[in-house]
Amino acid sequence: MEEKKASFVRVSETGKRSATVLGNALIRTMIDDKGGMVPELAAFRGGGYLNAHWIPEFRANGGKPFSPAAHDSFWKVELLYNIAGNFPCSPNFGPGHADGGVEHPPHGWTANRLWKFEKAGVDELSGAAWALSTLKGPDANLKLRWRKIDAVVPGSPVLYSSLEIMNDGAADAEICVGWHNTVGAPFLQAGCRLAASAERWATPPLGGEFDDTGRLAVGAEFKSLAKAPLRAGKTADLRTVPGMIGFTDFATGPVPSGAALGWTAVANPALGLVYACFFPGPRAAGEDGIALSFNDLWMQYGGRPFTPWAAYEGGTDRAFCLGTENATGAYANGLAYAKKAKELLGAPTTVAIPAKGSKKLRYGTLFAPYSAGALDEGVVSIEPEKGKLAIAGAVKTVRIAADGEFAILKDLEKALR
Repeated sequence: MEEKKASFVRVSETGKRSATVLGNALIRTMIDDKGGMVPELAAFRGGGYLNAHWIPEFRANGGKPFSPAAHDSFWKVELLYNIAGNFPCSPNFGPGHADGGVEHPPHGWTANRLWKFEKAGVDELSGAAWALSTLKGPDANLKLRWRKIDAVVPGSPVLYSSLEIMNDGAADAEICVGWHNTVGAPFLQAGCRLAASAERWATPPLGGEFDDTGRLAVGAEFKSLAKAPLRAGKTADLRTVPGMIGFTDFATGPVPSGAALGWTAVANPALGLVYACFFPGPRAAGEDGIALSFNDLWMQYGGRPFTPWAAYEGGTDRAFCLGTENATGAYANGLAYAKKAKELLGAPTTVAIPAKGSKKLRYGTLFAPYSAGALDEGVVSIEPEKGKLAIAGAVKTVRIAADGEFAILKDLEKALR
């Protein structure tokens, strides 16, 4: 690819999934129509690309659509049949369940249904390569539609995404919304450093999917990832990825109410690469925007001895990945639970989409090299500057070309309306 240009192409990827590939001289990304999955966000280095995103060994690649009769016994749910990398979650964030007579699949319709690819192009003003997709909710009792723009800008190692949620109903819709980012090998390794914008944390209470898989204390609150309480006593430092240790855990922390930017970050000192998710904080989202309430960490380090994570029931969990998710929800316990909770740790657990109106979630996923060991001890903060993100490490700040104010996305939203 030429240095100053961004490009797009439609492809059929593994498993005969239709997808759009966007790229520039710094990164390449692939976005599936099915579930909006992003199996690839790869940085160009050393003459080739290195992918940050998790592609599970158990992802179905036979090219056949999910069939409950044929596939439930192993995959359990359709989401796990197709899951990879990152993807938008709405109107549910958590397990499948019924709420108000509406059936919600795990992590919502946006993560499970087939998005309609509308068109793609290159913007004349910004040079951004973009793809536009739409999705209509299947239940007339919750009349929601989604409009998604994915874009890559020349000179910026970021996938920018705009998710507009439209409510065609006569009443406000109370929903969950999130972005489920998951990194895996070869980028994710033992020794990677994890950080997020949240300043306090909590683990889920009993009654959820982590009851039998975790090492962290149940229903606990703590102030720092450096000292997370364990069920067996003592504490663990969650800032350093331990590798496959036989546990799967979840922790959530509210994005500070005064933040202009919410974020999560993973640095790999061995590779000199940083992966960061960023989005408008409560102070900067604006009236038409969604400020995600929580940083959610899904630490999948080998605690699930059942299919599809293992080859057979009681077998060895083979899935090593780290979810640096960001959402408005209550833990990952689903929409009905979030509506009942209303807030958690002082932050709202649902988003209200106004009747006959809409709101937009703007989101960035960055994957870039850094030098001189600047982030080897982990990320301390991420702040927007003009045309850049200032990513501060313990000793040095790295500045990377990125639009932390999402001006380019806002322009694309207008141009593609």
